[in-house]
Amino acid sequence: MARRRRPRRDPAQPADAAGRILHAVLEDAEAVGWHALRLHRVAEALGLSLNEVYRHYRDADAAAEAWLSVADRAMLAAGAVPGFARRPARDRLERTLLAWLDALAPYPRATRDLLLGKLYPGHPHHAAALVFRLSRTVQWWREAAHLDAPPPRRQIEEMALTTLFVAAVARWASDRSTGRERTRLWVAASLRVADALAARLPLSQKAASQDGKAAKARR
Repeated sequence: MARRRRPRRDPAQPADAAGRILHAVLEDAEAVGWHALRLHRVAEALGLSLNEVYRHYRDADAAAEAWLSVADRAMLAAGAVPGFARRPARDRLERTLLAWLDALAPYPRATRDLLLGKLYPGHPHHAAALVFRLSRTVQWWREAAHLDAPPPRRQIEEMALTTLFVAAVARWASDRSTGRERTRLWVAASLRVADALAARLPLSQKAASQDGKAAKARR
């Protein structure tokens, strides 16, 4: 009789049931790919029934959303350290974005596959959900980075940051360098360019006044 395969355990794994199931899902997807993930294997590995898995995650997409939410929380935590708001905006954006990416590093294949799976042409509902998910993450990225620009600068920032975020995730997903150093260098360089371009944006008198007040409050 074949021995039951158990997921790897590490001290960072949560003790709660939802957390243990999520890590077992990611272990399975990391081994065989997200497309070949099967929740009955996850249940068997943990010694649980499928009903117990269903109680926490109605399907693999729910587990994927929970995994991306782990990255969201890491990003928010990076922006909550004392004195963070006094750092230059470019530095705040870089640190919070890299915190998001670093949180996903333990399961690179699973993360890459789940994101690509949502873009599969045969699953338009998944692609639509990914668009809304992306928009929400970018909004939280702005919040974590303490960006306070009013319209119309805010809308310009959102479009630019969305483009940069997608490009960074795409690079991260294919980066095989140690510690994903190439992605980190690309993020830093891209934010320098974005910062230089932002400095050239014309601001209304009201926007300039609000930007000045926000900067003074962070000192």
